[in-house]
Amino acid sequence: MPTYTAPGVYVEEVPSSQKVLASAPTAVAAFVGFTERAPLDDPNDPDGLAPRLVTSWSQFEQLYGSFVDGAILPLSVFGFFQNGGTLAYIVRIPHSTPAGEPSTLALPAADRSLGHPLEITSVEPDADVTVTVESVDQAPEDDGPAAFTINVVVGGKTVEEFPDLTFGGPRDAATVINKTSTQIKVEVKLAEDVDLATQLELLKPGQYALKKAAPVPAPVNGRKFAGSEAARTGINGLAIAEDVTMVIVPDLITAATKEDGSIDLALWKAVQTSLIAHCELHSNRMAVLDAPPGMGPQQIKEWRSDTAMYDSAFAALYYPWIKVENPVGSNGNAEVFIPPSGHVAGVWARTDDTRGVWKAPANDTIRGVLDVERAITQNEQSLLNPIGINCIRPFGTRGIRIWGARTLTSDTDWQYINVRRLFNMVESTIMTGTQWAVFEPNDVTLWEGVTRTLTGYLHGLWQSGALFGASADQAYFVRCDATTNPPESIDAGKLVVEVGLAPVKPAEFVIFRISQNKQSAS
Repeated sequence: MPTYTAPGVYVEEVPSSQKVLASAPTAVAAFVGFTERAPLDDPNDPDGLAPRLVTSWSQFEQLYGSFVDGAILPLSVFGFFQNGGTLAYIVRIPHSTPAGEPSTLALPAADRSLGHPLEITSVEPDADVTVTVESVDQAPEDDGPAAFTINVVVGGKTVEEFPDLTFGGPRDAATVINKTSTQIKVEVKLAEDVDLATQLELLKPGQYALKKAAPVPAPVNGRKFAGSEAARTGINGLAIAEDVTMVIVPDLITAATKEDGSIDLALWKAVQTSLIAHCELHSNRMAVLDAPPGMGPQQIKEWRSDTAMYDSAFAALYYPWIKVENPVGSNGNAEVFIPPSGHVAGVWARTDDTRGVWKAPANDTIRGVLDVERAITQNEQSLLNPIGINCIRPFGTRGIRIWGARTLTSDTDWQYINVRRLFNMVESTIMTGTQWAVFEPNDVTLWEGVTRTLTGYLHGLWQSGALFGASADQAYFVRCDATTNPPESIDAGKLVVEVGLAPVKPAEFVIFRISQNKQSAS
């Protein structure tokens, strides 16, 4: 309490007895897999392995490159943003090693018909080197060859300068550069019949990066996917991205495909098991899993029941794979089958935005999908739905839709995705929004303040349709009083609050009972 000793008017600010809770984010995805390149803008992460947040496809391209053969992650991320996603962390897994060969550049001529007058090679293997060619001028001697300048740039800084170079003579480009440069070697490829007039405009001014040799593919095992929390790599590296709520590993198929084209199902299970364990440890997130490709309904049922044997409320499995446009198409195919997890995560995000996390992310179309790997019938899905396999099915003019909303748990309390994600959101919101109560006097004033805060938040959820019940009393309860906080609990420094929710569950089976209404004689 302030002390007043001098006469006057005093103003005191009284803190509110009720805090306002804002729902935690629910649609933040994380993608773990392969990319075209690593981001190079963080000196603390030179290999680009730590989680990085991207908010659009264009930002992803700037950091990690675009579509590329041997990587499914870019297609998956593109599908996520295409379907309504807005926030995604990218975790790059290294899947190749440097070739160990020099970087090269064939410096182009201004006239393409003259080919490449200079060939430049880096001294060090796999070097990141750029050269700049400045404008070509006539040498001081009217009858001498054309002069030009080549600068060598490494790490954004000019490290070597070679002015007044010529083709031939005492300042011959190859002679001067090869004698003194520690970065590059040059070989002149000037045709013998190129006259002086042509030499004056031969080289095309500009900046040119030496091209590295193609990296050598390296095997990726389950341990690399799992990564390390301490090193900020792989799935476990996502521990630093506390707001992630969905985790996807689309490049599992890339690593699990053997040389003969078959799938290493042991690796498939190992990685997905690590992913599920991570999501259960960080209980605000869920694993969006892909079924192995090429399996029929009976095969996927047996794999789910006899091989995978997952039992988790923090994972959802989708089947079958989807067909999308192939932006690379190097093999001549304009279309390609990919795992659906990235597109599905985008639908989750879209549903959260338009309806709320309490709405089951199902019976909604998937944007950008041309077809499915296998059309599933109603009877076939009757085998898969009870064991938590969510099917993606075509419905003619109604499009291709997600037709399932179950988790992989055997606990019926958590069998629906939206119920698990609703509780994830509420728990994260309460944990974050009630930090103000720590170290407050543990008395009736604190109990009432916490009760008012939680009641106000849960009442808003009920009014939004997130909770079931004709009245607020049916939808939720908050208890924080002497019954939940006896003296021994207070002496132990504990504040115990009991919260109960009645979540809205999806109408998975809509049943109409129809009968004939026959008129009887009066």
